[in-house]
Parts: sequence; structure tokens; C-alpha cells
Amino acid sequence: MDKMLWVAMSGAKENMNAVAVRANNLANANTTAFKGDLQQARAMQAFGEGLPTRVFSMTESPGQNFASGAIQTTGRNMDVAIKDQGWIAVDDGTGNERYTRNGSLEVGTDGLLKNSTGQTVLGNNGPIFVPMPIDNLVIGANGNVSIRPMGAPANAMEVIDRIKLVNPPNGNMEKGNDGLFKLKDDQQALADANVKLQIGALEGSNVNSVEEMTHLIALQRQYEMNVKLMKTADENAQRSESLMRMS
Repeated sequence: MDKMLWVAMSGAKENMNAVAVRANNLANANTTAFKGDLQQARAMQAFGEGLPTRVFSMTESPGQNFASGAIQTTGRNMDVAIKDQGWIAVDDGTGNERYTRNGSLEVGTDGLLKNSTGQTVLGNNGPIFVPMPIDNLVIGANGNVSIRPMGAPANAMEVIDRIKLVNPPNGNMEKGNDGLFKLKDDQQALADANVKLQIGALEGSNVNSVEEMTHLIALQRQYEMNVKLMKTADENAQRSESLMRMS
């Protein structure tokens, strides 16, 4: 009976872990450029003293869904979306270079170019600093950031830096707990001049809400089944104990 109880118990526990992954995806269905986490379950052999006689289930997230989200036109010249493949390099706040597709940009009070979640956008020479005050700021499709200083003629646009756009293989990327991506070897990706931006648009989340709800319903049913198996195992154990007493 303990084998049955062990499998059911571990299955129920891992169902709850899977629900957490799917619920997080669903909660970010409207988050700009969010990449959904994948989830799968597999059997794991339990090792210990003696022969390995127990198997338990384990939920894991083998990676992310790197499909592009829908492009949403905003008309705001500080909103940029990556065309096809590629990433925007940002500082994660601790000096580490990380990657995102969130192109909702703004100039912070400190003059640094940041995205809507507060990460500083990186350029060819580190963080992009916008000398204030300015009359205009334009971002080009190639990532060039141009400004017109306050009071300067209309044609006096000057390039101050270029947003670092990269395109490493998706298989080399992994997502951290902060939602930003990095290379698995923790190195910095090289800038790729072939990555282009669409100005006045943002990439939406690639989460399919209906699909995530379907997964959540299936996981809930699996959880209930595992709980019933645990109850059945307990009832069988009680019956076996009663038979032993009678004998």
C-alpha cells in the first residue's frame, strides 16, 4: 500500500507545483512581451538504502515558449517592438546584462533610458544616458537614439548612442526569477546589426489564456484523482489491518 500512497502523494504535490507555473502564465497574459513557461511531469526513481523500489513524479519547467506575441500598435514614439527574433539588452539593477523584449521605454528622472519595469537600457557604451533638457527624442529602427537639445534647430538631431540589440540562439537562453533572460553560460551576447525595431508598437504576451485555463482544469482533476488514491490506500491499509487482527 505504501507504494500506491507514495505515488499518489508525490503526484498531488507536483500537481500543485504545475498549477503554480500555469497560474503565473495566466496572470501575465497581458504583460508586455511576457514569454510563457513550459511545464511537464515525469517519473523519477527514488534511490536510498537497499534496492530502489519507489518511483515518484516530478514537475519541471524545461524552458520557455519563445514564440513572438502579437504586435500592438501604440503610436507612441518611445514604444518599440522587436521584429522577428532578437532581444533588447538591459541592466538588471545589479550590474548584470540581461535581455528582454519589453520595449516600453521612457527617460528616468536620472536621465537614463529605461523600460516600463525600471531596467536601464544598455547601448554600445553601457547604460544610455539622455542629456537633459531636450525638445525631441527619436529611436530608429536600427536602435539609434537621437535627440534634439532644447532650443536647437529642428534639423539639429544628433545620435547619442545605439540600443544594444542581440540575437543569441533561443537554446542558449534561460529565464531568471526576475523575468529577464540571460545566456546559460552567463556571458554577454554580441550586438547583432540584423535585429530591427518597429517604432510605435509593443509586443504582447505570447500566453494563450484559453490553453492555460484548460491546463489548469486538467491539473485540478489530476490532483483530485491523486487525493482519492491516497484515501483508497488508507482504506485498504485499514482493511488489511482488520484482517490481520481477525486471523
